[in-house]
Amino acid sequence: METVIIVIHLMVIIALVAVVLMQRSEGGALGIGGGGGNFMSARGTGNVLTRTTAILAVAFFATSIILTILTRYADRPSSILDNVPAANTTAPAPVGGSTDGSVLDQLDQMAPAPDSAPATTEPSAPQVPQ
Repeated sequence: METVIIVIHLMVIIALVAVVLMQRSEGGALGIGGGGGNFMSARGTGNVLTRTTAILAVAFFATSIILTILTRYADRPSSILDNVPAANTTAPAPVGGSTDGSVLDQLDQMAPAPDSAPATTEPSAPQVPQ
């Protein structure tokens, strides 16, 4: 059903763009209509195009709202964050090491022990040139 409404929505969009471009241009902008055709008078053409634009605009808003409602209540999850499993936070994490394999635990295991740190001979205060 959603696909049918999307197709109708696209057809309404194309028709709306075409009708807006056919209207008489007041400022010489994008309007291509208003030629000297004998089909209808200039006033009658303006009324028909104005009514058609209004009807297509209502159809555009209606299909947009329907598509929004269908997407909201679809069987699909609304966010990928809804699929993330909740972390078990009932007990505090052990201090020494964890078997859950989180990134922080892996980084703690990779860090060198404080006893094996290389000795550095850095001065305790900045030296002043003499």
